[in-house]
Amino acid sequence: MHSEPQNAAPSIHRTAFDALPVHGRFGYCAIIQRPHYRWPHGAGLAVYLGFNIEHFAFGQGLGARLGPVCPEPDVLNYAWREYGNRVGAWRCLELFDSLGLPVGVLANTALYDHCPELIAAFVARGDELIGHGHSNAHQQGTLDEAAERALLQHCRSRMQTHSGQAPTGWLSPWISESFATPDLLLESGYRYTLNWCHDDQPTRMKTRNGQALWSIPYPQEVNDIPMIVARQMDGKDFAQLIIDNFDEMLEQSRKQPLVMGIALHPYLVGQPYRLRHLRRALQHIAQGRDKGDMWFTTPGAICAYVDGLESLK
Repeated sequence: MHSEPQNAAPSIHRTAFDALPVHGRFGYCAIIQRPHYRWPHGAGLAVYLGFNIEHFAFGQGLGARLGPVCPEPDVLNYAWREYGNRVGAWRCLELFDSLGLPVGVLANTALYDHCPELIAAFVARGDELIGHGHSNAHQQGTLDEAAERALLQHCRSRMQTHSGQAPTGWLSPWISESFATPDLLLESGYRYTLNWCHDDQPTRMKTRNGQALWSIPYPQEVNDIPMIVARQMDGKDFAQLIIDNFDEMLEQSRKQPLVMGIALHPYLVGQPYRLRHLRRALQHIAQGRDKGDMWFTTPGAICAYVDGLESLK
């Protein structure tokens, strides 16, 4: 009988080196191997603003923080976030108006109880409403399937009732998903998700009923939360990041269509000194729009456009 040497390495289960678990929503496809198409009027780059207006429970739940975590009620951090609804969002709205920029508004439905006039101001501009949960004090991925479906249906129903439009797009609070989220989104009437940041082009995602849910690129780099809060980037540097990203993607888009999102939160970029720098960045992009270099649009318009392209079906 053969005996294994005492100093031999222990045997390793073969499955340790098998292919890793995958989500099964879409396969790998390199950016250089895609079908060719252009955006409206021959543009190569589509740019949108994802403007997050959010409400947080007082004395409980999650929320971005300016200072150290304090025992609840955490007045410092709660009040800092509320500045965005009372002041910052209105200053940003003035800026968007001055440049004639459409906005994709990612809104918590709790705002209808707290400050409905804020949502109404964007609706009056003709902006797109995008589902963003009831409150950003809670993570969606912790819900069971029934509760998650109820959340998705509630947000569509309440926006339809109060604003006259049911959202076709969704961004989960804290970008928190369950394994069933894409399926539930499609089954609840949504056409696209902004949760995934894996690409610079829209991606068709498979769902359990055989229909496709679009993933529209949503940024985690051109995004004030991870840049300013997590990485403590200064406002002028974040503005330069937006400009540099736009200029580089505009050059890349000469060869293929691309999507650039800009994710903003008014309690951050609505602070006066940051707004000054954001103004400079958006003026730069607006100049590109005025020259016909790109398509300034909304996520919903991007979804509708690619959904109608035969080359992507």
